Amino acid sequence: MSNLVSFVIDGKKVSAEPEESIWQVAKRLGTTIPHLCFNNKPGYRSDGNCRACMVEIDGERTLAASCCRHPSDDMVVHTQSKRATAARRLVIELLSTDVDEQTIAGSTFDNLVQSMEIGPSRFPKKVTNTPDLSHPAISVKLDACIHCTLCVRACREIQVNGVIGLAERGHDEKIIFDFDDPMGQSTCVACGECVQACPTNALSPASAKVTKTDKQVQSVCPYCGVGCQVNLKVNDNKICSVEGANGPSNQGRLCVKGRFGFDYITSEQRLTEPLIRKEGIEKGVNIDPANPYSHFRKASWEEALNLAAKGFSDIKQQHGADSLAGFGSAKCSNEEAYIFQKLIRAGFGTNNVDHCTRLCHASSVAALMETIGSGAVTAPFMAAEDSDLIIVIGANPSENHPVAATFFKQAVERGTELVVMDPRAQALKQQATHMLQFTPSTDVALLNAIMHVIVDEKLYNQHYIDQHTSGFKLFATHLKDYAPEKMQSICGVTADTIKTVARKYATAKSAIIFWGMGISQHTHGTDNARCLISLALMCGHIGRPGTGLHPLRGQNNVQGASDAALIPMFYPDYKPISDCETQTFFESLWDTPLNPKEGLTVVEIMHAIHRNSIKSMYIMGENPAMSDPNLNHARAALAKLEHLVVQDIFLTETAMFADVVLPATAWPEKNGTVTNSNRQVQMGRQAVEPPGNAKADWWITHQIAKRLGLEWPYSTPKDIYQEMLLAMPSLANISWERLEQEHSVTYPCPSPKEAGHDIVFADGFPTEDGRGKFIPASFLPANDKLDTEYDFILTTGRLLEHWHTGAITRRSEVLNTLEPEAFVQMSPTDCSALKVQAGDMVCISSRRGSINIKVRVDHKVQTGLIFIPFSYVEAAANLLTSHDLDPFGKIPEYKFSAVKVEPI
Repeated sequence: MSNLVSFVIDGKKVSAEPEESIWQVAKRLGTTIPHLCFNNKPGYRSDGNCRACMVEIDGERTLAASCCRHPSDDMVVHTQSKRATAARRLVIELLSTDVDEQTIAGSTFDNLVQSMEIGPSRFPKKVTNTPDLSHPAISVKLDACIHCTLCVRACREIQVNGVIGLAERGHDEKIIFDFDDPMGQSTCVACGECVQACPTNALSPASAKVTKTDKQVQSVCPYCGVGCQVNLKVNDNKICSVEGANGPSNQGRLCVKGRFGFDYITSEQRLTEPLIRKEGIEKGVNIDPANPYSHFRKASWEEALNLAAKGFSDIKQQHGADSLAGFGSAKCSNEEAYIFQKLIRAGFGTNNVDHCTRLCHASSVAALMETIGSGAVTAPFMAAEDSDLIIVIGANPSENHPVAATFFKQAVERGTELVVMDPRAQALKQQATHMLQFTPSTDVALLNAIMHVIVDEKLYNQHYIDQHTSGFKLFATHLKDYAPEKMQSICGVTADTIKTVARKYATAKSAIIFWGMGISQHTHGTDNARCLISLALMCGHIGRPGTGLHPLRGQNNVQGASDAALIPMFYPDYKPISDCETQTFFESLWDTPLNPKEGLTVVEIMHAIHRNSIKSMYIMGENPAMSDPNLNHARAALAKLEHLVVQDIFLTETAMFADVVLPATAWPEKNGTVTNSNRQVQMGRQAVEPPGNAKADWWITHQIAKRLGLEWPYSTPKDIYQEMLLAMPSLANISWERLEQEHSVTYPCPSPKEAGHDIVFADGFPTEDGRGKFIPASFLPANDKLDTEYDFILTTGRLLEHWHTGAITRRSEVLNTLEPEAFVQMSPTDCSALKVQAGDMVCISSRRGSINIKVRVDHKVQTGLIFIPFSYVEAAANLLTSHDLDPFGKIPEYKFSAVKVEPI
């Protein structure tokens, strides 16, 4: 039986879905009805308060707001009647009376006034509000506010930040931030959703307003693994503003970096010419990036490429292929990752190739491959909306994946329970049903205790275990030693809380787990991930809507770069280097013999340089001089290399060690695909021309390959992608043309015309027997020991405003203004004991190095724990961290370093 509603609109009989409004039906039929308080974008509810969309309905005394009125059978609607249009014109005229013409210029409201040909208002004007320019990113000019409340809904219901509200009543009613604070002093996180929603420019970017643009280009945000789609508005070859596009992972939403962090591409520090190091100058982090000519000279592309290639060729001839290595980048496209690893393997003749996944989720991938046969997520983060319970552990999505966090917060608003587990408290604590602030580095003890309860109380899903898993009996025996009463003194979470969380997860109809680098960046990171996977397997929370395992990816193309094999032990699509059949396939595809020996990982390469076994490196878009652990050790390695070629958009700390620097293009300056945390392959498009003689990364790599004797038939990124389709079965049915048309396609994809599968492994896993494996993990203490001298635990991470090593965000004026200097978060108790206050300088030392840094008092960190972001070169956190590795994922220990804190 059909649920369609049949009614008449403007004399035409039509059918509508029950959830469609009259406004939406009219739009579908090509009829324009003005609207202001309604936002026709995903997630926004209609409100009907502005009365700009009124229509006439037969038999009804009053006009109806079409945005929030749903048709009923046999209803007769008139959208263009004299009464309706006159009412709408009067509303717009009245609203235009009390707004400032200069502020609204170019706004949605201004365009509406112009389109309706409404002349000067007949009513007296009264505009008295003073602009609020206290925020670096957003200007507030309430002289243009019409009280449509779109900004309130944007802040409270879409981003779920709860900053913007309405205060007072009647004539004194106004929009406020928190407790009527200036916006710059409020808790606003500058996501800009209110700016994007505001129809009058009452809320607008603080930068100079551009009312006219040359073009709009749909692309992908260059920051985290969420993969938000963006509309880049371009004027005079500059990105003048950014809006969220309706991509599958963001549905029009952005964070502060995605919306306001694009000005880095016009930084005066951009590299625009190839550089060659001057003779006899010491290598180190010793150059002003605004003046590279103190240590380098300009060169032509021909000279620089020839010198780069000759250095690789000479060292290979003298010391063998394995004396070379390469670091690729997850900030580059899939095509650039693919061609880079191909150069290292087919041109250099080695598998010594890696990238930042080694420093963020290598242990997660190792555990996923071992247990369920795939390193990708089993469900997207939007699946949270179908969950009864969400676990977020070792992650701070409000800061590191802000748009993904909106889906979690919206789920909570609808009744989903949220369990957050992390040694450091975070913004999601406000929405959390339970916040388990456990002792650092005791993840295995806590997770095993949770699983002990589930096994002991027989809450596991026996049917799922029998049908889809192996090894459960042995695993259950292993858990007997992890009773909550025994583990509570180790992990710092009470036995009762452990039991409550265990019961809720096990008995939930649908539960999903998200984790971040708080899980993976440990010497026991693989064990941590094994526990999470086992927890999901024993409860059957995989393969159904609202369930799954999702390691939140760090950079915009970590998933894609890993899929394309920027890793030393796999060919594309995670085919093992050791597999003879795979090697034969790629030797045939690439028409060259390949090295059968697995390569070295990021930190292993640094050790190998110190052992004199690696002599030369090619680094594309990575910054190990800031991101590697134990930076004194890593920087000494970079300085020791005989030949280093760095390809980047800025003179990064790593580029300061280079012999040849090759200027690359930024993400908005080139075309290519990226794959986000949800397995969504997305099309990135060039919006502006690059500065000077900067070139796309794929072009530079191709030119080096050519000089090493490799004749590759690539003229565009599309040519590379065509070869990737042959090399990577995961991309089946996802053609370049399809991506151009649809913008985003999820893999695996069953056919050229069907959507890809968001949720996978409903019927089994890509393992040899089709079953998921339970792998026991035993609790082990952290390698770096606390003692009477080193009595604080240091954990490191990212900030909302800055990304990774700060190479691009610290060159964004807006982002750097929001968080301009390094700081250490310390608990009030520790600050009191050390007699330091907010703003004081302290010296923090580990067994590897020391830094001086400013104190920020913060209740989020527990006593004995400190947090330092690693994006500030002037107080580089990784001077303190250990290069001890997880034995399986070969990932360093970033989340637990023994340090001492001394007042200065």
